[in-house]
Amino acid sequence: MLKIGLTGGIGSGKSTVANLLAEAGLEIVDADRIAREVVEPGQPALAELAEAFGADILNADGTLNRGELARRAFVDAEHTGLLNSITHPRISAETTRRFAAAEAAGTRAVVYDMPLLIEQGLDAGMDLTVVVDVPAETRVQRLVAQRGMDENDARARIAAQISDERRRAAADVVLDNSGPREALDAQVAELVERVDRMAAAEAAE
Repeated sequence: MLKIGLTGGIGSGKSTVANLLAEAGLEIVDADRIAREVVEPGQPALAELAEAFGADILNADGTLNRGELARRAFVDAEHTGLLNSITHPRISAETTRRFAAAEAAGTRAVVYDMPLLIEQGLDAGMDLTVVVDVPAETRVQRLVAQRGMDENDARARIAAQISDERRRAAADVVLDNSGPREALDAQVAELVERVDRMAAAEAAE
């Protein structure tokens, strides 16, 4: 089974690409979705977070108040490390389980939609690393116009991530999403064809 790593900076359109790949029949393992699922009510991680950071990080309905957790967890490296020690093992275990289930089901290729793929060195375990690339200024404009984000906040978030140059250097495939949607669709179609060829070659071995 092929593992395709998909990543890109905030505002790059990575989710759009993931949706297009899903429409093409590829299975998606969404790291952000898994991160949300492991802290849902009834999950062990949520109880541990409440114990570590205070029961009032929970809303009245028992769900996680993400804003309050962030205010407490990102005050310093120690508290951030505590948060990561609770959530990361669960995220990693669930990701591994989903890859294994896909392989057992005979899935030809899985796309790992992961914002921090390169930062965490996870691209090393991929058969193909795909980066959705858009100039930073264009991403700022899109974040402000499409998500209603404050411009300074958008710039700060982009600056906090690794550079576009570093992402491109780690990529096997760069999808340019700075143009019209039709151009992106064509690039994704080419990517799907490449994945199909790789999967066929792997199956023939």
